[in-house]
Amino acid sequence: MSALVRIDARGLPAAPLDAAAAFHARVVPEVRKAAGSDLAILFDFADHTHLGWRRAVVEELAREAAPNRVNGVAGREGQAVDEVCAYLAAAPGVTGQLLQTDGNSRDSA
Repeated sequence: MSALVRIDARGLPAAPLDAAAAFHARVVPEVRKAAGSDLAILFDFADHTHLGWRRAVVEELAREAAPNRVNGVAGREGQAVDEVCAYLAAAPGVTGQLLQTDGNSRDSA
C-alpha cells in the first residue's frame, strides 16, 4: 500500500457552486498529480449545502484513481483529523468516502 497523501482543499468559497468550481480548478489538478498514492482530501466544515458536491467529487476521484484510494475528511486540523487519516491509512478497503471529524450531520458536511 502506498503512503497516505493529504491534499488541502480548505479555504474554498462559502457558496456551494463557487466552492465546487474552485475545487475543480485548484484541487483536482493536485489530486491528479498525486496519482499512484492513496489520498485524503481535507475539507473545512461547511453546512449541508456542500454535502452533495463533496460526496460526488470524492466518489468520482476515487473511481478515477483506482486501485489507489481517495477519501475526503471534513473537520478542523488537529488530532481528530490525524486520527481519521491514520485510520484511512490502515483501512485498505475504504475509498470514495467523505468522513467528518466532529460536529453533527445537520451542521457540517
